Amino acid sequence: MTDETLEAPALKSPHEHETPLEAFASICGVLVIGLFALTFIFQNFEIPSSSMEKTLLIGDHVLVDRITLAPKTSWAPFIPYRNVKRGDIIVFFKPGEPDLYLVKRVVGTPGDHLHLRNGIVYLNGQPQNEPLADKPTDANYFPYRDDFPAIAPSDASDVTASWSVELPTHIEGENLVVPPGRYFAMGDNRTVSLDSRYWGFVPRENIVGRPLFVYWSFIQSGDQYEKTSLADRASFLVHTIIHFFDQTRWKRTMHLVK
Repeated sequence: MTDETLEAPALKSPHEHETPLEAFASICGVLVIGLFALTFIFQNFEIPSSSMEKTLLIGDHVLVDRITLAPKTSWAPFIPYRNVKRGDIIVFFKPGEPDLYLVKRVVGTPGDHLHLRNGIVYLNGQPQNEPLADKPTDANYFPYRDDFPAIAPSDASDVTASWSVELPTHIEGENLVVPPGRYFAMGDNRTVSLDSRYWGFVPRENIVGRPLFVYWSFIQSGDQYEKTSLADRASFLVHTIIHFFDQTRWKRTMHLVK
C-alpha cells in the first residue's frame, strides 16, 4: 500500500491580474445577485405625500423588505416569515388600483372591532395611545374622518363608491369589524391621510412588504409626484443634481422606520 500526496492548488501571485473575461464574469455575477435582491427580496420606494409625516417625510427613499410578510412557502423554511401585526407600516397596492403603491400603518387586523372618537382610535373597546398619530383640532375637525364610522360616507366626498356600499355591511353597533384576510390601515398624519376610512380594507394579497430604513431623503414639494411630464421630470432631475448636497436630509440617512 502506498501513500498518496495531495497537492494544494496553486495560488495566484499578488502581481497576477484578472483577465478581461474574469473581470466581466465577476461584474455579471454582482449584477445578477443585485437584480435578484431588488426583484425578490428588497424594493426601493419613494414617499410622495405627507400622509405618514412624523414617521416618513415627503422625499424619503426607503428600502422595502418583500420577504418577511410574504406568504409562507415550503421551499424556503429558513425565511423568517410572520403575520402582519397591528402597528406594522406596510407598502401595498391600493384596493381597486393595482398599479398604485401606498404606505400606511396597520391599525386593525382580522377580527378587530374599532372606531374613532374625535380622532382617537378605540380598538376592541380600548383607546389607543398613538404618539406619532396626528390628532384633529377644533379648527380642522371633520366628522366623517374623526368619528369614523358613526357618520355616513355620503358626507365625505373622497369616499369611493364601492366603499360607500360595502362599509355599512361591516358595522356592528358603533364599531367597524375587520373581516378575515383584510386589514384596516391609516396614515400617521390622520387629518390629511386618505386611507382605509375612504377606500376600505387592504387585502392580504395586496401587501408588498414593510419599509426597513430610509437610505436617502431629499427635500421636495408635496405636489412633485403629480408632475409627470417629461419637462417636469427633467427639471426636477437637474434640480436634484444641483442641490444634492444642500437639500439632502443627511440626518435621515439610515433612519429606521418604525
